[in-house]
Amino acid sequence: MAVLGLGLAALGRPGYLTVDHGTAIGPDRSIEALRERCSQVCDAAWDGGIRWFDAARSYGRAEQFLAEWLTGRAIDPGQVLVSSKWGYTYTADWRVDAEVPEVKDHSAAALARQWPETRALLGPWLRLYQVHSATVESGILSDTGAHAALARLGLPVGLSLSGPDQSEALRRALSIEVGGTPLFSAVQATWNLLEPSAGPALAEAKSAGWTVIVKEALANGRLATPGPATAALGDRPDATALAVALAQPWADVVLSGAATVSQLRSNLGALDGAPQPDGDRLSTLALDPETYWGERAAMPWT
Repeated sequence: MAVLGLGLAALGRPGYLTVDHGTAIGPDRSIEALRERCSQVCDAAWDGGIRWFDAARSYGRAEQFLAEWLTGRAIDPGQVLVSSKWGYTYTADWRVDAEVPEVKDHSAAALARQWPETRALLGPWLRLYQVHSATVESGILSDTGAHAALARLGLPVGLSLSGPDQSEALRRALSIEVGGTPLFSAVQATWNLLEPSAGPALAEAKSAGWTVIVKEALANGRLATPGPATAALGDRPDATALAVALAQPWADVVLSGAATVSQLRSNLGALDGAPQPDGDRLSTLALDPETYWGERAAMPWT
């Protein structure tokens, strides 16, 4: 069974596209308030046995907050696995209503700028550096200059995926080599009960020896609360949905995206006997990938 990790997408900046994110974190969106909230959620995660923490350059101050927490708690690098990502720049300037909260750039120049920033903050703890939301259209899968630069970083590199063509991007990435050696060794993909289409490609990556990380297992909060849409998941839909992801034979890590301590503690229920619903009932939840990603793109940042 996979292990549960913590993703900091909703903890390092004042807004994110998760259902009721704004209500959950409350009116105080100051840097100090978010720093304290991130520390509290990381404490709860650590106390709950979580040892994998995932950030990104574009998650506002997530890398900084995580580094401060790791330092403040004197956590030995050998006790924790930290992954981060490059390829997006945070442009919201700590505003929730920014028209463009982040900008994608998968060029070798962006890597040369962002890698030193990540290394300066997380260097002792960092175990994996990933391309953030690689797609066929972004050009990263054919950029041999960026591939060579990634190969020179001196630690494992992976890629996160996004959009309805996750499987195509992953299968292309599986064949990329630098100097006869596979470039990537890990993938972080969206997989959940509404959007399970990447499952077969993730199984291929697992067979190739890659580390497989699941993100957005709660579909940006859509599978997190009881209601008509989650009736098949019982009265603990978040724990059940995470438990189903954790049970996938190809999964190594499933990330919680909790923004509060209460959400994190509820997510931890996936580890202590959350029921596995009938597979036939769960299969009825799946959406067409184009529909799922269209609905996700329409979600507001709050």
